[in-house]
Amino acid sequence: MENQLLPDERIDFLVHPELKIIQSPSVFSFSLDAVLLSRFAWVPIQKGKIIDLCSGNGAVALLLSKRSKAHITGVEIQERLHSMAKRSVVLNDLSQQIQMDLSDIKDAPAHYGYGTFDALTCNPPYFASVHDEDHNQNEHLAIARHEIHCSLEDVIRVSSQLVKQGGKVAMVHRPNRLMEILAFMRQYKLEPKKLQLIYPKSGSEANMLLIEGMKHGKPDLHILPPLTVYDDKGEYTAALKRMFYGEQ
Repeated sequence: MENQLLPDERIDFLVHPELKIIQSPSVFSFSLDAVLLSRFAWVPIQKGKIIDLCSGNGAVALLLSKRSKAHITGVEIQERLHSMAKRSVVLNDLSQQIQMDLSDIKDAPAHYGYGTFDALTCNPPYFASVHDEDHNQNEHLAIARHEIHCSLEDVIRVSSQLVKQGGKVAMVHRPNRLMEILAFMRQYKLEPKKLQLIYPKSGSEANMLLIEGMKHGKPDLHILPPLTVYDDKGEYTAALKRMFYGEQ
């Protein structure tokens, strides 16, 4: 598999000791938000179908494969990232469980069918606007971070269209978009069920949120205990280690 890497690519371990992922510093590397999302998302289903939108280089889909035996479809609009994700699936011998598709998420309901999936994850672009300097420095990063090809409303509308009644949608985002997220989830019949705020260190403001909604669910929002990433020594907290690696 090494000889299939492009000159600026490398193979890294992906949290789980059995998982590897192809990465490139000039294009995109998975980050903490992808790992947190994969651990936060719903009690794992063992049958049925899962879809991961805005898949990037495939980190969430790969991590979900260790929690579920369901078939997983990843959707990514950037050809380079899709190529990396697809090769990472082969690298991990997961082609029977994971398929990576090159597509615009807005086309997904028509392509896969409405109400097709049991569960959905998404790590979408966080920022509503893009500055010219951001776009010019690295187009791949600009698309991943900014709502160039899809808006927050697009993400939530499409998510609702893709999952079955009672299906669950889990997303990672920024706290300053929370009110928009809640409004769009209610608008598109995804009832918020679970919310957790992520803090980089004790005493800081939250810089990420994890949220889960259920298609046509009844109102019943649970606010989970906050999760702090780093302790006073700059090391991962015990709670974060449990979320990453389980109880061992």
